[in-house]
Amino acid sequence: MDIWGETHIDFLGKRRIMFLISGLLCILGLVAVAAIPLGKANLGTDFAGGIAIQFRFERPPALDAARSALAGAGFAEASIQSISNGEKLLVRLKRSDTDLRATSKAIGEAFSKAAPDNPFTVDSTTEVGPTVGKQLQRDALWAIGISMLVILAYVAWRFEFRFGVAAVVATFHDVLVVMGLLFVLNKEMNLLIITALLTLAGYSLTDTVVVFDRIRENMARRGKEEFMPLVNRSINEVLRRTLVTSITTLLALVALLFIGGEVIHDFSFTLFVGILIGTYSSIFIASPVLLFWKDAKAHLKKPQT
Repeated sequence: MDIWGETHIDFLGKRRIMFLISGLLCILGLVAVAAIPLGKANLGTDFAGGIAIQFRFERPPALDAARSALAGAGFAEASIQSISNGEKLLVRLKRSDTDLRATSKAIGEAFSKAAPDNPFTVDSTTEVGPTVGKQLQRDALWAIGISMLVILAYVAWRFEFRFGVAAVVATFHDVLVVMGLLFVLNKEMNLLIITALLTLAGYSLTDTVVVFDRIRENMARRGKEEFMPLVNRSINEVLRRTLVTSITTLLALVALLFIGGEVIHDFSFTLFVGILIGTYSSIFIASPVLLFWKDAKAHLKKPQT
C-alpha cells in the first residue's frame, strides 16, 4: 500500500525562508559554542572538572530514593548512574569548593540516613581537575572538526567537490542547531552528548548521500534538464525513503526517551532532535547549497559588461 504516493513539492522554492530560519538557529548555536570558553555553558564534570564517587551496596538501591537523599543533603545537581546490576552507584558532581574526602563523607551519610538497612562501601573516588577538563574540551572540538574534514573528503571523492561542501555545510548546520537548542534548554554538555553529536553527523551524512545519489543519477539521465527542477524531482523521488527511515529511527529513540532511564535521557533527546534537524537539512540545506554553488559558478563565468 502506497501511503504517500508520488509527490511534486517545490522544496527549493522555499529555500530562502528555510535559509533564514536555519541562519537564526545557527547563530544560536554559535552563541552556545562561544559560551563554552566563557564559562557560561552548562558543562558536565568531563569538561568543567569535578568528582566521581563509586558506592557498592549490599542490595541494589532505588535510584529515586538515592536522588532524593542527595537532594536533601544539598547535592541536587549530582548525576547518578546505576552499574553492576544495580549494586553500585556512580555519583558525579561538578567541581566545588568542598574537597573530595569531605564530599564523599557527606554523600555517604546521606545514603546511610536514607537507607540504614542497606550498608555500602566506597569503591573508588576520582577527581577530574580543570586542566583535564580543558584538554577534553579541546579533544571534543578536534573530534568534531576532523569528522567534518573526513565528510568533505569522502563525499568529494564519491561525487564532486561541491557535493562535499554541501554535505559539510548541512552537517555543520545540524551540529550547531542542536548545540543551540541544548544551550537554550540548559542541557548538560558532556562526553555522552559529544557522542550523540558525532552519531548525528553520521546519520545526517547518510541521509544527505541518499539525496545526492538520486541527483547524480538524474543528472546522468536528464542532462539537459534545468538543475533546479532536477534537484526538486530527485528529493521528491527519495522523500518516501527518507521519511520512513527517519520515522523508524525516531520510534526507537522515543522508547529510549521514556524507558531508557535518566542516564541516557539527554543522549536520547539529543539524537531525537538531531534526527529531525538532519532530515530537514538533507532536504532544505544540502540540496539548496548545490543550487547556490551552481548559480554562483555560472555568475562568475558570465562575461562582465
